[in-house]
Amino acid sequence: MAHLLHIDSSPRGERSQSRRLTREFVEQWQQVHPGDTVSYRDVGRNPVPHIDEPWIAAAFTPPEKHTPQLQEAIHLSDQLVDEFLAADIYIIGVPMYNFSVPSSFKAYIDQIVRVGRTVAFEPDDAANVFKPLVLGKKMFVIEARGDSGFQPGGRYEKMNHHDPYLVTVFGFMGITDITFIHVENDEYGGQKLAESIASARTQVAQLVGSNT
Repeated sequence: MAHLLHIDSSPRGERSQSRRLTREFVEQWQQVHPGDTVSYRDVGRNPVPHIDEPWIAAAFTPPEKHTPQLQEAIHLSDQLVDEFLAADIYIIGVPMYNFSVPSSFKAYIDQIVRVGRTVAFEPDDAANVFKPLVLGKKMFVIEARGDSGFQPGGRYEKMNHHDPYLVTVFGFMGITDITFIHVENDEYGGQKLAESIASARTQVAQLVGSNT
């Protein structure tokens, strides 16, 4: 049995394409894998705070030396990291906002990229200072875009700071098995959007069916 962490980051409700597709993905997954368990976090509607100076002080102070103030500053981050590490598979809805990820999702990432927990820092190893600690995981990212052409070779390729960023930051922690599912042309609506949604749904069904 596997444990899934389902994360949504869109602030939109039922109009959100990424929310709709992550929900369908998880529902189909549970039909195929009824023994798997799921945790859910919504950082779009319930955003986590941005990191601040007390958080940084706590993150870079050994836990045994934490004052009550530092313990409080890092408490939520510890919970988020525990939740993240407990998962085997991640189903994440991350729309493209201004060519990157929503600020709510960036805040979440800043909370879980933790030295000693999700990445190791070994300054004496000049060839490999940072070592990933989150290994053997699988991730599916569902991304809604207002337009199309952000893929390699597309007219907006150089403006895509979404997919490369997620590949980099999650790879930094050790997650390299990442599959992207894109819903494009959200701003256009109509047939363009309908065709993209249909294509994404087909991809979801194929991915769920192939992971048995």
